[in-house]
Amino acid sequence: MDSGNLAWYIAATALVLFMTPGVAFFYGGLVKAKSVVSMMMMSFGSMGLIAVLWILYGFNMQTADWWSGVLGNPFSDFGLGTMASDPDSATANLTSVAYGATFAIITVALISGAIADRAKFGSWMIFAFLFATIDYFAVAGWVWNTNGWIFNLGTNLGFSTEVIDYAGGTAVNINAGAAALALALVLGKRVGFQKGISKPHNVPLVLLGAAILWFGWFGFNAGAAAWFVPTEGDAQGIAGIGSPAGLIVLNTLGATAAAVLGWIIIEKLKDGKATSVGAASGAVAGLVAITPSCANLAPGWALLLGIIAGAVCALAVELKWKLGFDDSLDVVGVHLVGGLIGTLYLGFFATDTGLFVGGNAEQLVLQLIAAVTVLVFSFVVAYVIGFAIEKTIGFRIKNEDEIAGVDTTVHGEEGYALAVEV
Repeated sequence: MDSGNLAWYIAATALVLFMTPGVAFFYGGLVKAKSVVSMMMMSFGSMGLIAVLWILYGFNMQTADWWSGVLGNPFSDFGLGTMASDPDSATANLTSVAYGATFAIITVALISGAIADRAKFGSWMIFAFLFATIDYFAVAGWVWNTNGWIFNLGTNLGFSTEVIDYAGGTAVNINAGAAALALALVLGKRVGFQKGISKPHNVPLVLLGAAILWFGWFGFNAGAAAWFVPTEGDAQGIAGIGSPAGLIVLNTLGATAAAVLGWIIIEKLKDGKATSVGAASGAVAGLVAITPSCANLAPGWALLLGIIAGAVCALAVELKWKLGFDDSLDVVGVHLVGGLIGTLYLGFFATDTGLFVGGNAEQLVLQLIAAVTVLVFSFVVAYVIGFAIEKTIGFRIKNEDEIAGVDTTVHGEEGYALAVEV
């Protein structure tokens, strides 16, 4: 990897890491003022814990010594001492480890939005440890390891194409959304659960978080293009012949912008007002939907995807009131639904292989199998882990502590000093 591509790869790693504080701000602004510290701490807890696990054994479980395309050996290079000692490839490979760690971190952090206002921090950290180890490290390998079963699903079925998930529609967003639904069911409803139970306590914080996410998502989607190897010519990486980097950047911009419009149009038609929180949520929905498809859609199809994702997710967030599950910050409606839309959309519009753009039904079949499998696996794993924690040490705080405020009861802190003692 030359110096230019390495520099971009390091920058992309920093961009994606910055997305998790973006999640913290986005979620933190959406909750009650007396829950903002707790909400943001779950994201920062993920940053601390998952990065350590990834370096110790998570990267190995995604990439090394794969067993039947399902699970890697966590002890193949425990702590990555062997990788770090290779003078020829250590820099590029260790940067790759860091880049992968940021994906693991944000996947776990996203789940926390479903259990806002009512979760114990210690129990959350235990869940994060177990979920990352049992679920994410394996699922990421299924999707991106060249030996993973999802990566090779098309070949194994005798198809002419393979599953497409460039940056994490299945491994990140469907995975996190399904786990969020499971935890919402395990922890139950907040005290007084009903429509309008709480309003965002800090709208500017929500917009700041969404802006950081949009900013960082260019690294999320385009970072891996640093490894691009052309089929012809000498140039490699983001400037190589046939590199998808330009298409990825444009689609990440366009689909997200279109999703903002799709969400606020639905809001206006449904509620009579287009809100800033709706615009921010629409942006996140667009980012989620374009993630798996950013390198495999023509720009026009990416715009259509954004409009669809924004509009459908704006409607999907209402399902919790009708179905009676308390997904506090709409992780299911945005990340699970948005991830499903972006993943399945490729079956119809993926360049050259989609059903409507020169392909056949094979791409759609592959996308559907991958999406459903990850959804079911993630839901079951998260539900079992969450249920076990709840029935042993407890996952949910007491009702009276929830009413008093999770920040003071769990962390002994307040998000805002409203009065200063002299």
